[in-house]
Amino acid sequence: MNNPILTLTDLKKGYNHGKPNEVRVLQGATLSVQAGEVVALVAPSGAGKSTLLHIAGLLDTADTGTVAIRGEDMTNLNDRRRTAIRRNDVGFIYQFHHLLPEFSALENITLPQMANGVRDQDARDRAMMLLETVGVAHRAAHRPAELSGGEQQRVAFCRALANDPVLLLADEPTGNLDPATSDKVFDALMALVRSTGLAAVIATHNLELAARMDRAVRLVDGQLVDGAA
Repeated sequence: MNNPILTLTDLKKGYNHGKPNEVRVLQGATLSVQAGEVVALVAPSGAGKSTLLHIAGLLDTADTGTVAIRGEDMTNLNDRRRTAIRRNDVGFIYQFHHLLPEFSALENITLPQMANGVRDQDARDRAMMLLETVGVAHRAAHRPAELSGGEQQRVAFCRALANDPVLLLADEPTGNLDPATSDKVFDALMALVRSTGLAAVIATHNLELAARMDRAVRLVDGQLVDGAA
């Protein structure tokens, strides 16, 4: 088996240390995700899914334990290096699309690339390719307010993959959509992930969606265990 893209080892994270209201969110969470593998992260609200994803994506730090991306230990990196890895190697998707309202769908996907030094035409070409993959290329010139909720989220998926990351972290990416739209948008997300071969961890409440991924892990009492139920 190839070296994993993401390795989380014995992550522990708590808040309000030493106080009566201290909360232990993660208590030894461990996970390994290979390139091309889509892992469902299943847990109820408040169990720590977002905390785990933020630590995995270098937006937060654990109290103890390690995060490795492509075999490189992230623990002691300086802020500049962590920022570079987030920009180049990690894509994030949230419940809300967070698209820039004054820019078109195409521009929302080209801007992160141009900020990373990609030529304008190359950035536009990649943006259109991604939009075609998720079936909204015909809406490329439209601003977010002119798109449906499902279209907005599909554009957000494309933006997350704009800089060709090796790891995708998604926090309830269809949570704000109705069931029928959620199903279609999830299909689009899976098509995008499969076309790139990246590693993905997708947090969801939806057990039907979890069953369509390669495997599922549950966050139980601060630890990750195999299986969705």
